Amino acid sequence: MGDGRPEWRDVLLPGILAVALMALTVSHRLPAALTWVAEPGSPLAADSPLATTYAMLGSGAACVALVFRRIAPVWAFGGTLAAAVPSISAGGGGVLSGVVTVMVALYALSLHRTAGVAAVGACAVTLAGAALTLAAGAGAKIVAGVAFQAAAMAAVVWVMGRSRRRSRAGRSAGSAYHAGSASVPRLAAGAERRRLIAELHDVAAHRLTGIVVSAATATRLTDPELAAAATRHAAEAGRQAVTELDRLAEAGRRAVTELDRLAEAGRRAVTELDRLAEAGGPMAAVEPMTMQDIDVLVAEHIGLDYRRTAISAPPEVISIAYRVVREALTNATRYAAGASRVRLDILAGHLVVTVTDEGGDAAASDLGTGNGLAGLRSAVHSVGGTFSAGPKDGTLSAGPKDGTFSAGPRDGTFSEGLKDGGWEVRADLPLDPSAPTRRVSHARPRLRRRMKAATDAATDEPGMARARRMADWRGSRALDGALVVLAIALTLGANLLPGDDLDPFATPLPGLLLALLFALHALPLGWRTNASRRGLAVTLVSVLVWLCLDLAGWAGPPVSDMFLWCCWMELALLYAIGARTQSRDWPAPIVMAGVGGLALVSGDGITGDRPAAWLVLTAMLAVPAVAAWGLGRFVAARRRRRRTAVARERDLLERAAAVAAAAERRRIVGGLRRTARRHAQRVVDGAEAGRLDVVLAEARAGLAALRELMEQERDDGDEPPHTVSGIAVLTARRGGAARYVGLRRPLPPAVEVTAYQVARELLAEGAAVAVTFLDGGVTVSGQSPTSGGRLRALVDAADGTLIVADDGSAQVWLPEVSLT
Repeated sequence: MGDGRPEWRDVLLPGILAVALMALTVSHRLPAALTWVAEPGSPLAADSPLATTYAMLGSGAACVALVFRRIAPVWAFGGTLAAAVPSISAGGGGVLSGVVTVMVALYALSLHRTAGVAAVGACAVTLAGAALTLAAGAGAKIVAGVAFQAAAMAAVVWVMGRSRRRSRAGRSAGSAYHAGSASVPRLAAGAERRRLIAELHDVAAHRLTGIVVSAATATRLTDPELAAAATRHAAEAGRQAVTELDRLAEAGRRAVTELDRLAEAGRRAVTELDRLAEAGGPMAAVEPMTMQDIDVLVAEHIGLDYRRTAISAPPEVISIAYRVVREALTNATRYAAGASRVRLDILAGHLVVTVTDEGGDAAASDLGTGNGLAGLRSAVHSVGGTFSAGPKDGTLSAGPKDGTFSAGPRDGTFSEGLKDGGWEVRADLPLDPSAPTRRVSHARPRLRRRMKAATDAATDEPGMARARRMADWRGSRALDGALVVLAIALTLGANLLPGDDLDPFATPLPGLLLALLFALHALPLGWRTNASRRGLAVTLVSVLVWLCLDLAGWAGPPVSDMFLWCCWMELALLYAIGARTQSRDWPAPIVMAGVGGLALVSGDGITGDRPAAWLVLTAMLAVPAVAAWGLGRFVAARRRRRRTAVARERDLLERAAAVAAAAERRRIVGGLRRTARRHAQRVVDGAEAGRLDVVLAEARAGLAALRELMEQERDDGDEPPHTVSGIAVLTARRGGAARYVGLRRPLPPAVEVTAYQVARELLAEGAAVAVTFLDGGVTVSGQSPTSGGRLRALVDAADGTLIVADDGSAQVWLPEVSLT
């Protein structure tokens, strides 16, 4: 299939069909019900040589087209349908030959293409059947009857293909989920490591960097007063660093205890870890930050042009704004001559933070850890904001496609590009982090536009309702609808075609009443999924109404014949009751058998003691009725066992993830005690002894220890696990951004995998994605790729819906159902 050529399995089925159907065509054997297609004595009568030649040529061409049913299902279906025309027109065995090949092609179309394409194919089959019958000179009722029969067969084949497509997608997703399970603990450990890195970078690295810069400047200028000030600053900042590292170590100990508890509990551990990450991690400050904390931070830097028009903001937004300001001030001190301007403004519902410097010589360009800007970007995006960092002319922004910065604190070129033009760090933080991101008037980076499009699409209520409605006819409701079509089309079609019985449509009123009874009896199949007991009740009522009409002497077919022909509908509803209801529903098959016995005992073939006959018929009907209900019960129990097994497997996996996260935190906290804290304490001791050289050396050593601790066991680049949590890792690697909206919860494995695969398609061009948890499913929103064929196939196989807006934003709705 990969090279566009058929394989042996593609040829096998058409070859078998060609031999069997040509043998049938030559034998001229055909059921009597179809002999009206070609009248005896016509050039295309079933027994004429010309008809046999036409039928064989058509069958052969249709089988050749079927060879390509997997490679090019649309073309194969069209070729098969066209080739079936002469075969069916020839009558005789050619009718069956044409029908079989067309149904095989329609099945392949339903299996390998989306629901909409397959539905068009089913409609084409219905229209083709009606057109061929009309061309053969049949009457209007026969044409309608054939159209109904064709629609019934097409509906069944469509559902069979769709069910196989869903089942195959579910098995593939299950394999991907299990294959990625081994990387889930590594993902949890990596997430824990990134949280700790952010904390360490924000507190200890900030303090030690300030000590290095001031001490290096004082040593270089050999100014006694400056040296004394640098020594005092080192002592104070060193004590603060020691205190903060002690706090981190204590918080780490408590966090390890919490992670161990999650490992013991197992259930929802990964979800809880994600919640901790969104809340800032277990090391988050006890007291919420305020705008005054930012004022104090800025006041430590003399000579800054500082203006704050923002009065208040949510604590989580202020906390991230504080981190942005602190990191930007530290970088400006490290790589330039210091920051020149800081602004905090409220614009269009956003807290806009801007820190600018004018460039200049770097004071300590070799001290960066390489994690600052990436950590800020992740934090800003976690609340739906946008982040950029680059030269003031706007030619560089944070987050290109490869996930790296073209100029950064570790490549040695950062300060060279800043001497002339300066650098600007900007963060736009929504004041309501739970609301969709809105574009502000000065938004310029492409990532900001994509994040806005993703979050707007994710919270688009009308679009979401439309997506759910569009998804209804792809999943279990599609089967219900196909059963309704099958029931109505079979019954009406059979009564419209000529037969030995009286024509019930000879007069309008009985025909209309018969159609209404058929509809009343068949439409409750549409409630099979959500209201199966109500559907069975309506179906049985329709049987009783029919029985009353029989007793009144109406001209339609007897209810006994109807029940024998249509009792499969009651059995289908009994199966649904057993499979989907939780209450005591055992009387349902008994009631169905009793009503069915009344319908059968009213027939003309029953003579003698009718009450006794009713008891016998009821007992006989109870066997298939109880069997159908019991099969539903069996399937329901198997589903419960499968869900329990999946939950148990998920618990074990989440337990392993919590253990891995706890082990990573123990490693880093232990390293803090052994290295960074020891150097910070020596900085304090050196400052108190007036040894500026010791201060400088120990501060540098502390930073080096922090960098080494941060760089150990970095991400090895393996494929992230195909889960919703893995989307964050995927977006970070591709320079995009992921935002989670709503209460996160575990999803069925197939839905987790499909959501990840959809996000991967939306990230093909580095776009941002938003994952929104809603009742009954999840949406993944972002920028639609240029070629969306694979994305549509993924969504369709999961019974989801893809909506692409005029601006190119895509919204995918994935219902929370099992595909297996």
